[in-house]
Amino acid sequence: MDGCNREALARRVISTCLAMETRGINQGNAGNVSVRFGDGFLITPSGMDYARLRADDIVQVDLDGQSHDRLQPSSEWRMHRDIYTHYPAAGAVLHAHSTFATALSCLRLDIPAFHYMVAVAGGDRIRCADYALFGSQELSDNMLAALEDRRACLLGTHGMICYHDDLDRVLRLGVEIEALAKQYHFACQGGQPVLLDTQQMRAVLDRFADYGKQSGGADED
Repeated sequence: MDGCNREALARRVISTCLAMETRGINQGNAGNVSVRFGDGFLITPSGMDYARLRADDIVQVDLDGQSHDRLQPSSEWRMHRDIYTHYPAAGAVLHAHSTFATALSCLRLDIPAFHYMVAVAGGDRIRCADYALFGSQELSDNMLAALEDRRACLLGTHGMICYHDDLDRVLRLGVEIEALAKQYHFACQGGQPVLLDTQQMRAVLDRFADYGKQSGGADED
């Protein structure tokens, strides 16, 4: 991501925010998006409608939490900062209050291996973090515990968060997490979903090591 200048990256952050709305995983000014930049990251400002954002509204934050821009960063900047600090490969972070992921988080439910695509988050379940006040370090600490060896988690009575290599991939992952939450919700309406076992999920995770690679890797519909 460092190969792009700040304005270009800021515009891509805004495009991702708008796509979150068109893809149905966010509404209004809820949620937030960031991208790694230099020695820190660029993140959406606090409390602003995505449709009104301009490139110079996107806030640069250092990994020590300092910002010198005219607007305040999202109140959830700590979660973004801690992901970039703990996961050097993380290039972008997306946090959303998507309907079904949030509903499951209010029930404090993990998303278990009811479908093999749960593996897109990096494990055999998508964990739900314990609740903590929004914007707090406690929330970020709870998130990190739930994210261990994963790319995504639910946030207790809050929503979901995920990270990936870049903005395009993190948007796709966020959309997939919400789809899985929706599918799990409806599967539970018909009874207790049959879960894939550890061996079956290990085979999926091994296959996903080449997921999306066109040179002989796994091709998924």
